[in-house]
Amino acid sequence: MAANGEVRGKRKNSPIKVLDRPSKIYKQNPYPDEAENGHSSQDDPYSMDIDGEDRISPPPTTATADSAEWQATIEKVVRNVVSIHFCQTCSFDTDSAISSEATGFVVDAERGYILTNRHVVGAGPFWGYCIFDNHEECDVYPVYRDPVHDFGILRFDPKAIKYMPLTELKLRPDLAKVGVEIRVVGNDAGEKLSILSGVISRLDRNAPEYGEGYSDFNTNYIQAAAAASGGSSGSPVVNLDGHAVALQAGGRADGAATDYFLPLDRPLRALECIRKGEAIARGTIQTQWVIKPFDECRRLGLTSKWEAAIRKGFPTETGMLVAEIVLPEGPADKNLEEGDVLIKVNGDLLTQFVQLDSILDSSVGQKVSLLVQRGGKDVEVELSVGDLHAITPDRFVTVAGGSFHNLSYQQARLYAVPVKGVYVCEAAGSFKFEATESGWIIESIDQRKTPDLDTFIKVISTIPDRARVVVTYKHLRDLHTINTSIIHIDRHWSDKMRIAIRNDNTGVWDFTELAPPLPAAPPARCKANFARLDTVGHPAAAEVIQSFVRVSCTMPLKLDGFPRARKIGFGLVINAEKGLVIVSRAVVPFDLCDISLTIAESIIVEAKVMFLHPLANYAIIQYDPSLVDAPVKSAKLATETIKQGAPTTFLGFNQNLRAVVTPTTVTDITAVAIPSNASAPRYRAINLDAITVDTGLSGQCGSGVLIREDGTVEALWLSYLGERSPSNQKDVEYHLGLATPTLLPIVNQINSSITPSLRILNVETNIVQMSQCRIMGVSESWIAKVAEANPSRHQLFMVRKIDCAPPTGYDDQSLHEGDIILTLNNKLITRVSELDIMYDHEYLDAIIVRRGEEMSLRVPTIPTSDLDTSRAVIFCGAVLHAPHHA
Repeated sequence: MAANGEVRGKRKNSPIKVLDRPSKIYKQNPYPDEAENGHSSQDDPYSMDIDGEDRISPPPTTATADSAEWQATIEKVVRNVVSIHFCQTCSFDTDSAISSEATGFVVDAERGYILTNRHVVGAGPFWGYCIFDNHEECDVYPVYRDPVHDFGILRFDPKAIKYMPLTELKLRPDLAKVGVEIRVVGNDAGEKLSILSGVISRLDRNAPEYGEGYSDFNTNYIQAAAAASGGSSGSPVVNLDGHAVALQAGGRADGAATDYFLPLDRPLRALECIRKGEAIARGTIQTQWVIKPFDECRRLGLTSKWEAAIRKGFPTETGMLVAEIVLPEGPADKNLEEGDVLIKVNGDLLTQFVQLDSILDSSVGQKVSLLVQRGGKDVEVELSVGDLHAITPDRFVTVAGGSFHNLSYQQARLYAVPVKGVYVCEAAGSFKFEATESGWIIESIDQRKTPDLDTFIKVISTIPDRARVVVTYKHLRDLHTINTSIIHIDRHWSDKMRIAIRNDNTGVWDFTELAPPLPAAPPARCKANFARLDTVGHPAAAEVIQSFVRVSCTMPLKLDGFPRARKIGFGLVINAEKGLVIVSRAVVPFDLCDISLTIAESIIVEAKVMFLHPLANYAIIQYDPSLVDAPVKSAKLATETIKQGAPTTFLGFNQNLRAVVTPTTVTDITAVAIPSNASAPRYRAINLDAITVDTGLSGQCGSGVLIREDGTVEALWLSYLGERSPSNQKDVEYHLGLATPTLLPIVNQINSSITPSLRILNVETNIVQMSQCRIMGVSESWIAKVAEANPSRHQLFMVRKIDCAPPTGYDDQSLHEGDIILTLNNKLITRVSELDIMYDHEYLDAIIVRRGEEMSLRVPTIPTSDLDTSRAVIFCGAVLHAPHHA
């Protein structure tokens, strides 16, 4: 299959990501040393394993020993083969958005038609271009993608190819026979051109299953040993005469050199219809059939009489078609059953998919009669043939950040459910549900049923911006369970509601704007009381609980390397009269967001960002207190720093968002060293002291406080975003305390309606002990001063890293890596908090030790306003902004 080098672990990956199929079974790469670019199949969510019905195939023959006849054939064929570079620009049906490459070949040089795979053309919006053998290129547009079978047809302008004569490959499905030697000519593993040889070993293989995504069915596949790989999807399978006898479509992931080719009967019919300007009729009775050998059919009840008749009528056949899935509420529901053996259609014996397809396609809107054997008894049924195109989505709606269309036949077949309901093809924005990101069916919105897309559009059009509504939804894997959520409708960041309709004449999708957003309803004042905290022996904690609010932050765009689109935590009210709340920057990372506060577990109000500290991992947000009729209290912040070994009470909120309280002791206060995230730099706290306590609850709680017996808050307990773990690809969060005295200068300014404007040194520091300082050239007199200034911690700070370049013209006055800082503005620096002097000064007079020599510098600071991301550009799906501080 391989338009995608990621898909089959046994094969080498292209350096460019190329499309292939979703997997049925994830399987480890049996040859991990062959994986390129550090990528192996066990890391690949698209690794594919087939169901294991394959017979042993002969090893692939080598292309190097090709005869003169084969060489002449290949020279003719390669002129027809093109490399397709494409994007499936958004998630749709079974396909996710992807940029990739594959192969196709010209089947009509005069009109400009290229045959390739359906999983290349995709079900949704497509953009692409093709490159011919002489490196001429032109745009391609979809003309047709089959609803079921794995082929699609692209159109290009033949006049755009000026420097080589265009020829075409003839489609000859009748020449595909067991034992025929073939060549697969295509864009294999990302290479411009690859020629792989093989021999056809089977003509009667069932279509391979590729897992929870698009899979072909109701057709036989051709099996051969050719060992094609990523990028070869859509390659022609040619015989010695240069005719296309099949279409490359898939292969195994377990190291076997086995490939699967789609027969060309149905592609040839579709091409002929397009040439004549006729619609390509496709019929269905919503039943999946599989080929079963005669011995299995006998176990299902096939009588010897009918077996003899079949064998006499079709001497070369070894099996029959058996119903595997009958979709509920479809034409065959309650008429056919799984395990029925198909004998006749419209009075004629039938054993092949091609015959069945032909009858159904010519009978859309009519009835067909089927004779099946069920448990040894003849059962004759008459069924209405439906239009397959009618249950294949050709439009979708985007609103509030999500995308929706009617459930497709592909998805319904995969889960054996009725073909009905509104499918969430892009679970994002307001509709980003928890857990899995795909497979959801919307049942109702705002207490109104949404059985189809048209009803969904009518309902969602009436819901105003920022409204909170109840949504019920199911997952295709579990239609018996109804999930219920309250969502926040976003029609301000995602203000447009658009419908896209596929246009097969132009090859693009036509977008039309629907209902404009309704303005948000004015907020109303609400009343509530805080729930009583049932704790024994902690009256102070019961008081402080009235200073906590739950903070929910939703980010419409991912900026500054922050990995999440939604975050929940708790904030501490520091001024109830003005509605000021302090919260971790791991919850509110930047100001392009929607913030909702839940007060007393009852009142929901909106909030906005007032201040983001550039280093200390906290943000200050504000809500409108006039909307809150509840006994919210301002937390009392301690003015003296808590000491190591001091007793305190820990009040935190665990993973269940429940408050927990326990007495504890401060175990350590030290400078934090949160590891940076190498793969995607993002905000992290630096140059500050962090507190740890002696309780296991501290590691379970991302929000909270340390309080005295009188209720004074001595420290905040915050989440600190760290690095992404290379082992499980999850983001590490550290839970640490931040002493409240460091907050007071900022809090006092904001309480006075002053927006702090901080300046910082462009450095990261770490602690160095006196033994190290002595070796690095710090004099004995300075060491003595350090011991006197900080009896509990004999330490200085060394510049570990320069974060950004110094202002122009100050290179000789700037700090360097390895510098030991002695004083700033004549103040000996032995504590992290003493570095705060930088916030209010444009320059700092510094005494440092560099390479063993004591030096005096006038060090410039930099304004933090220049470090914040203030604008972003969205272009072709990418979010672009200036480099951020991290």
